[in-house]
Amino acid sequence: MKLTLISFSLAVVALTLPQTPLAHHGTAFPDLYEASVLELQQGLDGGSFSSVDLVKAYFARIDEVNLKGPELRAVIETNPSALSQAASLDKERSLKGKRSLLHGIPVLLKDNIATVASEGMNTTAGSFSLLKSIVPSDAGVVKRLRAAGAIILGKANLSEFAHFRGNALPSGWSGRGGQNTGAYFPSMDPCGSSSGSGVAASIGLTAVTLGTETDGSITCPSSNNNLAGIKPTVGLTSRAGVVPISSNQDTVGPMTRSLTDAAIVLSIIAGPDPNDNFTLAQPTPVPDYTQALVKTALNGKRIGVPRRVFLDPKITGLDQSVFAAFEGALDVMRQLGATVVDPADLPSAEEFVRDGNETMVLDTDFKVELNRYYASLIENPSGVRSLADLIAFNDANPELEEPVNFTSQDILIASEATNGFDDAYFTALAFDHDLGRTRGIDAALQAHDLDALVLPSPAFTTTPAAVAGYPLVTVPLGFYPDNVTIGSAGPLTVYPAPNVPFGMSFFASAFSEFELVGLAFAYEQATQTRLAKRAFDEAIPKTQLGDIVHG
Repeated sequence: MKLTLISFSLAVVALTLPQTPLAHHGTAFPDLYEASVLELQQGLDGGSFSSVDLVKAYFARIDEVNLKGPELRAVIETNPSALSQAASLDKERSLKGKRSLLHGIPVLLKDNIATVASEGMNTTAGSFSLLKSIVPSDAGVVKRLRAAGAIILGKANLSEFAHFRGNALPSGWSGRGGQNTGAYFPSMDPCGSSSGSGVAASIGLTAVTLGTETDGSITCPSSNNNLAGIKPTVGLTSRAGVVPISSNQDTVGPMTRSLTDAAIVLSIIAGPDPNDNFTLAQPTPVPDYTQALVKTALNGKRIGVPRRVFLDPKITGLDQSVFAAFEGALDVMRQLGATVVDPADLPSAEEFVRDGNETMVLDTDFKVELNRYYASLIENPSGVRSLADLIAFNDANPELEEPVNFTSQDILIASEATNGFDDAYFTALAFDHDLGRTRGIDAALQAHDLDALVLPSPAFTTTPAAVAGYPLVTVPLGFYPDNVTIGSAGPLTVYPAPNVPFGMSFFASAFSEFELVGLAFAYEQATQTRLAKRAFDEAIPKTQLGDIVHG
């Protein structure tokens, strides 16, 4: 596969650098809690620190809070080859300059995104059934990251099998990684399934992260962890080498502290891959998404609010604070020159509450595609080679995969009972597309001549875009108040809770990422909501670059 690197416009470098650098022995270093890719590149280019220093600093920060202190369990493992990769990329920078804006930048991958075993890391989707398995090659997105000069820092914890194991299992739990929790309130639900990616990005355990989404798994952890997240159109980023749920809905995208960083990452990981046929239908060339980062992007745009069902408190169960923050956000968009069309309802809205076709499609796809993934492995010491083997493995190893309160695998069992791509499957898939596209998002956009739709990220927001295969771009919206009633989210987690973030998502039709990034960026820059609150003190790592450089 020949990879062509994005030639980024120098205009992105002119974007404002958000944080005041930390001074250490007279040298200014970016604060790693908030440091952007552009700030890090500025320091690397200027020689203030190296990529080796950066990897050491992130490793130290992970060590402080991952299995010690608040025990956030955001990272399953770190890359033993990361320091040698960083040294090589530092040398290349000094001799030839940087390959891209991700040259020498550490990236944490969700643990369902494959990396070659020779590097020293596992790819397990959080399951012991895949421990020490050997994949045939890097995932397609990892090939692009490496070609751009990125450093793979490690693997992030996740909801096991991307939350497609058991309905009773909480977000952020996996057999290998244990219960991941968020950093804004002790034991908070990080949401999932890209939970570790979200938590790690939220407090600067890495520069940027990748997650995957089938229905909500980038959007929800971005929302809960005060991040910018991009769930791309299905087929914009390769899923080759990603432990699958469904080729009809799976997608890979960035989760970062700013939309600028997310746009940089998406510009590199997007593009066709002969190992993923869906990507061969995307428009070419891949845009430079950083060109969408215009603060006036909302001016003159028409933004619709699909209020029916999705903003009904009796259906969503959302706290009034979320609704209040969303109404305030609509006012901000109006002040930025947007026309807010409210309501702009989806004709199919009520059907999302009762429709079961998504479940049928996902269950069927999962069995076929997971069996194919297991069969593709060069080696798998557990002996698991199919979904049926996986179910038996979990039952035979309860100390690893079925500890008390974490025994559920009803989704696996339901998937195993499916009968492949029969008439009922294709009927359900066609109905999903009609529901999400023809009578859903596309209908609302066309009826009201809209540029995009917008909703708070929690609840059912992700499902129309999920079944349609359409993109979502999420930015911070607000935080639960101190007097919110703390709820239980699982045996070890709570949600909602005081200080816990929630986000807002812009969405539209297929391959509308460029427009959506611009709209969300304009809102993000006008509000700077992420900076309004920080994680609780024990969850904020103290190690900074100055500690490494001046040791």
